Amino acid sequence: MADSRFYDNRGPFTLAGICARAGIAPPDDDDGSEIADVATLEGASAAHLTFCTAKDPASALAASQAGFCLVAEGTVRAPGQRTPRLLGCRSVQHAFAAVAQLFYPEPDCAFSAQECAIHPSALIDDSVRLAPGVVIGPNVEIGGGTRIGANTVIGRGVAIGRDCEIANHVGISHAYLGDRVSVLPGAQIGQAGFGFAGSDRGHARIPQLGRVIVQDAVEIGSCTTIDRGALGDTVIGEGTKIDNLVQIGHNSRIGRHCMIVAQVGISGSCELGDFVVLGGQVGIADHVRIGDGARFAARGAATPGVYPGGEDYGGVPARPMRQWRREVAAVARLAKRGRQNRNG
Repeated sequence: MADSRFYDNRGPFTLAGICARAGIAPPDDDDGSEIADVATLEGASAAHLTFCTAKDPASALAASQAGFCLVAEGTVRAPGQRTPRLLGCRSVQHAFAAVAQLFYPEPDCAFSAQECAIHPSALIDDSVRLAPGVVIGPNVEIGGGTRIGANTVIGRGVAIGRDCEIANHVGISHAYLGDRVSVLPGAQIGQAGFGFAGSDRGHARIPQLGRVIVQDAVEIGSCTTIDRGALGDTVIGEGTKIDNLVQIGHNSRIGRHCMIVAQVGISGSCELGDFVVLGGQVGIADHVRIGDGARFAARGAATPGVYPGGEDYGGVPARPMRQWRREVAAVARLAKRGRQNRNG
């Protein structure tokens, strides 16, 4: 469920009210139950509403402790399964977006009104150095020895560790940063992920209610963007180094000591192991899993699937380096043979 440091929950709401907002009929056995919050399928408890779009919903639902779950019409429980109570709907994503907006209606960028640039509730160590134009929101915590550059904005509830270097024109929201983190100019951390439910009437935004967790000794390059999770967290592992102009999508998890070179794009819900290396302009599709120590050559593209660790990959779509090189060489030979045939 959403972290109260960053989000204000307007609940609880009755099950009937939830169903009305989602545009679905309440279940026949509605007993006036109240729902306290929305949560992930894995993290929900009996007082929570979640959603399930898994290809095998029966097994996913059987492992959940949620009290209520939005599912596609016609979804049934596994034999003997008692919870969660299923709420069938035509579009799970649209229904969840409507319900999440009911619990969390405030704009993502909303700041509490404050007369000064540094909110009085912020806890800032005496050794912290702030350049001109820094804006710090409510309940921010900043550890000793950290320096923050000019015109940087630190949003509500953000926690920044010790001895960090936050450069000019940086935006940080909905995030926890560890110690010795370096953020170069123009980076944006914790902004809303690219989440929409599409239909023939347009695109409805799905509220992004997660966080970004940046562990110790991470470096984040200029104009890099790291989106917060939709419900869970986007995580950057200890010691990882991220170059300029990199995009990391919501709910992705980057391992320890990875190297991510300029203009890499990582889609949502990806998982990278430790010591992964991504060359310049590598593209990673959503829900990709990459094992420890894997390396991708520049401009490679990882399509959905699992890439075992300890292997070098290249090409579009990415495949093991030796295979890719053989294929490139074979194409070159065919092209040469074609030219020779045309020239007689």
